[in-house]
Amino acid sequence: MSGIVVYLPQGNDGVGEEPFGDAVTLRLGPGEMARFGRGSTATPVELRLVDPAISRLAGEIRVTDDHWQLSNHSAHQSYLVENPEGAGEYLRVPPRRAGAPIPFEFSRVVLPTRGDSTVSFQVFAPDHVYLDPDVMRAAAGRGGHGGHGGSRTVTAYSLDETATYFLVLVALCEPRLRDESPVAVPTTPEIVDRLKGHAACALLTARAVSSHIDYLAEEKMRITAPAECDPRRSARRNGKRETLVGLALRFGLVREEHLALLPPRFPAGTRKRETVR
Repeated sequence: MSGIVVYLPQGNDGVGEEPFGDAVTLRLGPGEMARFGRGSTATPVELRLVDPAISRLAGEIRVTDDHWQLSNHSAHQSYLVENPEGAGEYLRVPPRRAGAPIPFEFSRVVLPTRGDSTVSFQVFAPDHVYLDPDVMRAAAGRGGHGGHGGSRTVTAYSLDETATYFLVLVALCEPRLRDESPVAVPTTPEIVDRLKGHAACALLTARAVSSHIDYLAEEKMRITAPAECDPRRSARRNGKRETLVGLALRFGLVREEHLALLPPRFPAGTRKRETVR
């Protein structure tokens, strides 16, 4: 795993000693760590969580070669690590637990507070390692023993086909897979409308779709975007989408069989009624 991205949103509803600052994004590679908590001059932290119920040093995140770990420094409070795309799946990290391994690709770390709300931050681990299917078959033929020497083979583009970002990618690629348009790539509102019939995307917003596209481009496909100072913002966004679609189709990351993941394009009976009319 090449690393993780930690994101602390702006305005985390903490009831702290001073106003909460801007959003914070950290990129950590294997062997690196980040501490979180209220912090102080004597106890600096990389992620400052403003709430009096949170310890000065509440815990830390550490990245290993193939996953990341969470340590809970609290003596009394458990922390939750939620999988936002796992239908309620979560882990509870008890007080004083050190180095709890986290398996989720998307994670939301949630800390309890004195009020009704909670304080949370997000962790993205975009480069989970998957076994090479050919190596697995070869190992099975040998009774599961051994393999070729040397370093392991990793997937160039590690995509989770059960994740929402993959649905967004399929929706982007759909027109070209159906030979409907050699040029146009769906806009954000069109993707929201296309996916709203999917059970996992009923509450999907335009902002969330844009975030998924950015995640695909920057973390999954590692596309280099033009400089942020470029005044042609809409052109830059369209260029990113075009590049994503081109890369996904050229390398077979999205194929015709993936269209079955999308909701039906027309409600049942719609075409039939139109034909009769």
